[in-house]
Amino acid sequence: MPSRSPNSLRQTEADMTGRTTADVVVVGGGVMGTAIASGLVADGWTRVRVVEPSADRRAELASVAGLQVVASATEITGTPEVIAVVVKPKIAAAACQQIAPLIGEQTLVMSMCAGVPLGLLAEHLPGGTPVVRVMPNTPAQVGAGMSALSPNETVSPQQLDLATSLMQAVGETMIVPESLQDAVTAVSGSGPAYVFYLAEALTEAGVQVGLTRQQADKLARQMIIGSARLLAAGEHPTVLRERVTSPGGTTAAGIRALDAHATRAAVSDAVWAAYRRSRGE
Repeated sequence: MPSRSPNSLRQTEADMTGRTTADVVVVGGGVMGTAIASGLVADGWTRVRVVEPSADRRAELASVAGLQVVASATEITGTPEVIAVVVKPKIAAAACQQIAPLIGEQTLVMSMCAGVPLGLLAEHLPGGTPVVRVMPNTPAQVGAGMSALSPNETVSPQQLDLATSLMQAVGETMIVPESLQDAVTAVSGSGPAYVFYLAEALTEAGVQVGLTRQQADKLARQMIIGSARLLAAGEHPTVLRERVTSPGGTTAAGIRALDAHATRAAVSDAVWAAYRRSRGE
């Protein structure tokens, strides 16, 4: 691949107007790609295009007002300021090869391909390309995602700021070294599935103790939503748990049962298992 001098990289505008008018191309119109693209449009970003080979998916995406959808990267005109690659890890290299001709002096590439390191991406992009590796999660679909960003050495502060602004359109963000991306994946990337697993278990148990499935489902869902809002208010989880747990009460009995089944250890095991899988072990 041809190389570029870092000194030749032009800086993207840092003001909010400049960010929301940045030319963004999202490669991949799956669940996460759709969440990112539609979230950007809803947040006021005015130049968002999606590359999606599936005709059915393109038809669905076309219903999002303000979103342009094409079948191939070869249909993209101009030089995008941001190209977000949101595809399955096994086709990340091929996707990078397809977007390589679109990359200009100021183009920032963002990769949301789980488990794919920056070094591997660099092998299929022009030398010196600024790349930010991102681990989002599925609550981005409702604007409540959590994304961890790791830039390579050629990403400027302004470009990292732009990448952060883009991900903040669908939730919260943090910057971490790439060495922590697998840990992020194990906690917040896979974490929503753990919460949904708990919701399933609570619903089933509610039915067992006499509730209808509809009642148990509503109680479990709203309890998790409300509890999440309490957590978001900032108090430590231990303080919140203790506030619910009266000595000798029903919650204390339930906590004892969880401890008897080593629930904390099971959660730890789940995070470690996801961490090792993310590392390819």
